[in-house]
Amino acid sequence: MIAGIKEFFTQLIEPGARQSESDRGKALQIATAALLLEMMRMDERIAIEERNSIVATLGQQFSLDSEQLATLLDLAEQEARQASGYYQFTSLINKTCTADQKIRIIENMWQVAMADGHLDAHELHLMRKIADLLYVGHADYVAAKQSARQKTALPATTGQ
Repeated sequence: MIAGIKEFFTQLIEPGARQSESDRGKALQIATAALLLEMMRMDERIAIEERNSIVATLGQQFSLDSEQLATLLDLAEQEARQASGYYQFTSLINKTCTADQKIRIIENMWQVAMADGHLDAHELHLMRKIADLLYVGHADYVAAKQSARQKTALPATTGQ
């Protein structure tokens, strides 16, 4: 099963690969979910609030039912564990998404990071790294952080 998932994902990222709109959409879902899962794993503990934030975000963002969400999360977890870095995910997002969509992904990642009530130094590092890989400018990065802070009600004095 893992080999099949890897082959599917490799075909979607490979330059020049012929992709249907449906395939690009599925790959984008996997890439987005993988980044959100990586954010959840960044601090020393995985909080249920972080997992709930991911489920709510993906369900709303991609209009998925609970069965589709479970499948997406399984695929994304497998891809994230096998990935040697974030480039395979961010390059797909860069090819597929508009600037506004990338900012939304950054905001969603901030919401996952803040869901447990604090920001860890590792979470901050990953946020900056992913924002740079997605070519999200500093002003948009900060605006996404502030928007997520308002939505999660995280005080401005917690973390950075």
